[in-house]
Amino acid sequence: METGKAIFITGGASGIGRAIAVRFAAEGWFVGLADLNSQGMDETQALLPEGRSQAFHLDVSDASRWQSVLAAFADRTGGRIDVLANNAGLPSGGPLTEVSLEELDRLLDVNLRGVFYGAKTAYPYLKAAAPGSCLLNTASAAALYGMANQSIYGATKAGVKSMTESLEAEWADEGIRVRSLMPSFIDTPLLQNPPNRSRNTPIRDAVVEAGLEFTPVETVAEEAWRAVHESRIHRVIGKTARKMQLAAKWAPNYLRSRARLLAEAHNRAEDS
Repeated sequence: METGKAIFITGGASGIGRAIAVRFAAEGWFVGLADLNSQGMDETQALLPEGRSQAFHLDVSDASRWQSVLAAFADRTGGRIDVLANNAGLPSGGPLTEVSLEELDRLLDVNLRGVFYGAKTAYPYLKAAAPGSCLLNTASAAALYGMANQSIYGATKAGVKSMTESLEAEWADEGIRVRSLMPSFIDTPLLQNPPNRSRNTPIRDAVVEAGLEFTPVETVAEEAWRAVHESRIHRVIGKTARKMQLAAKWAPNYLRSRARLLAEAHNRAEDS
């Protein structure tokens, strides 16, 4: 079945993934959604044109499942995958001493290993759709400079940033674009959870306590559209992210003080 251009989005049940799905569907693209949250994917599909999407249950840390899911999606689209949006991720964090080994491993598996699995599995499809196909990775402003309570999360996103740069060089001759989104805090349902099992306060409360702004998911989705079609490798999104980018280059001591402020805000939010 020929569907026209097609995008496959992990983490498509809510937040950035849902917003990207809506944005690309508005341009007539066929949308593949992948997540562990079936209800959320149903809600996303309800926002898309009828018959122009397909949903898959996918744990991105399962390499064999990646193979079967992308094959099934390509079968639906006539073999075409123009964009893989490697968007699924977990926001877990908190002081390293509080994070269990199970939580640490899960964060590494989803935020880093899963991104590599997606890239490697999608490569032959992106090559077939080139030139103009794109691997689009959701990194984070956390990749710009290490913040308190984000040692694992920030490391995974810095890894995604580095991987994006490496693959952009490796795949350029194939006609495949490799891009990343680097937003600051996004007010998604994931922020309603505590950073780890030892804490009770939602991540969102600590962000508010620190006086940081949220970037609308629609803004990120618009940047995703631009990333797929323009030459810039990294899209730094949101006021906080842009400030971090400048400070990391010109005023790293300012970021050190902000990191400590965020640590204090987490502690105040937990104690209140």
